[in-house]
Amino acid sequence: MKLEAFWPDSYHCYHEVAEKKGYSGTALFSKLEPTKVIQGLGSDEFDIEGRYIECHFNNFVIASAYFPSGSSGDVRQEAKYRFLDIFRKKLESMDDKKISYLFCGDVNIVHKEIDITNWKANQKNSGCLPEERAWLDEIFNRLKCIDGFRAVNTESEQYTWWSNRGNAWANNVGWRIDYQIFNNHFAYKVRSASIYKDERFSDHAPLIIEYEHT
Repeated sequence: MKLEAFWPDSYHCYHEVAEKKGYSGTALFSKLEPTKVIQGLGSDEFDIEGRYIECHFNNFVIASAYFPSGSSGDVRQEAKYRFLDIFRKKLESMDDKKISYLFCGDVNIVHKEIDITNWKANQKNSGCLPEERAWLDEIFNRLKCIDGFRAVNTESEQYTWWSNRGNAWANNVGWRIDYQIFNNHFAYKVRSASIYKDERFSDHAPLIIEYEHT
C-alpha cells in the first residue's frame, strides 16, 4: 500500500529500496517528469542496499545517494572504502562525458574541522578518518566538484546530524555529513543554502539549497 507522504500527487516519485526491510534506501521527487531514471550504481554489493538513484532531465542529471557508515566496525568500514572507489569512478565518468551532474544525500563524512564539533576526539572514528576526508579533498580538488552548501555559507556550527545519545541536539554537538555536491559541468549556481532545524524529524536535518541557471 502506498503512503501519501512518499507518493505525493503533485510529484513524480522514484524510490530505490534495500532488500533488507527497514534498511537504507534512497528517493527522488520531481515536479518535472525525467527523461530517464537509473536505479543503482551497477554494483552487486551495494545496489541491494538501495544506495543510489538518478534522474535525467534535459540539461542535467540529479542523484540521491546514501553512503555506507563504517561505525559498526572494520568490515563495514572496508565496505565504505569500496563504495567510495565506485562513486569516484561514477564522478569521473560524468566528468569525462561532460554531463551536468548533482548528487545529494548522506555522505557519512565530515570534510574539515569547521564541519564537526569535536574534531580532535573523532580523528579515529568513522566519518572523520583522514582517508575518508582525503576522498572529499580529491573530488573537490582534482575533479573540481563543488560543495553546494559551502559555496555560500562558510559559518561554523552548521551541522546536519546529531547523535541521539546525550544532549547532542540540544547542545548542537553535531556533524555536517549531508551534502549537495555538483560537478564542474553543472549549469546552475547556488542562490541560497540552509539547514532546517525548526522541527526535528530524525537524527538528520534537511539541507535546503536553491539554484538558479547560470
